[in-house]
Amino acid sequence: MKKIFSQYIALDLGTTNTLIYMEGQDVVVNEPSVIAVNDSGKVEAVGEEARAMLGRTPPDIRAIRPLNNGVISDYQTTELMLKELFRMAFQGASVVRPRVLCCVPSGTTEVERRAIRDSVKNAGGRGVYIIEEPIAAAIGMRLPIEESIGSIVMDVGGGTTEVAVMSLGGVVVSESRKVGGDNMDAAIERFMRNNYSLLVGEQICEKIKIEIGSAVKPGKESTDEEPTFEVRGRNMVSGIPATITLSAAEARQALEETISAIVGTVSATLEKTPPELASDLVDSGINLTGGGAQLRGLDEVISRETGLTVKLAEKPQATIIKGLGSILSNFRHYQKLFNLNPA
Repeated sequence: MKKIFSQYIALDLGTTNTLIYMEGQDVVVNEPSVIAVNDSGKVEAVGEEARAMLGRTPPDIRAIRPLNNGVISDYQTTELMLKELFRMAFQGASVVRPRVLCCVPSGTTEVERRAIRDSVKNAGGRGVYIIEEPIAAAIGMRLPIEESIGSIVMDVGGGTTEVAVMSLGGVVVSESRKVGGDNMDAAIERFMRNNYSLLVGEQICEKIKIEIGSAVKPGKESTDEEPTFEVRGRNMVSGIPATITLSAAEARQALEETISAIVGTVSATLEKTPPELASDLVDSGINLTGGGAQLRGLDEVISRETGLTVKLAEKPQATIIKGLGSILSNFRHYQKLFNLNPA
């Protein structure tokens, strides 16, 4: 009954994953942001089931990622996907259109925010409150953003990397770039194509990133042999299936450019930070979160480039939804602090 009559839910509509938090409960939905539809527009699958269909569908079915770089790229399928995810959250028994607290990348335009609002409302939301992702992440990491002390959050998501310096309940300076975990997968795909003439799917590239991907070479003190990954794909020249063995060093080489762009986001933010707040960051360091932040050695690279300590969140993928849940638990306070108004 709590699910049926819950008035507020929190939505982390991400490029890679979508999470839904139910007021008074916890995360009730955590699914890949993927939907499969047929030629007649009927939904065939959503979430993990649809993700497994990527690159494997017959001509009459499309498996789609309707979000790109943190914003909606396919409005119609996003609405369909949200309807199904809301149905999952309420177990198909919702009789009340919930108010929805939704986060967006800080660099989104008003047009992009309006598209998100409209999609959420058409999918079943009664009123939509928008808050920027770095603020939700900071609250999820329990940073003292309402105090006069400067805090910095770096959120490496699937489609965007965002860095924000906050103080006195607001964002002082921020930087948002359209680069993240999905760009790492794409970089590995390009490397395989350019160096081995091998075409591989995005799911394989993601597995390579997770299993052998890293941002730095192991130190001299490490005696462990670096891992390899057996990559199967289609040879571009012969057109037949082929297998090659990819080393961790090669995966690291493939990711260099993307990692450089990610690190450049925090460097650009620090250059704009007022001296008074910059001095606070020397003590507090950089708070790193987001699914892309889990790449091995990324925190070490950021620390080396900035000279600041880097603290990786305990559960990077859940930091934002955790922050949104905290906002819901004390909504009146945060609504006034961040001037949250429904649309």
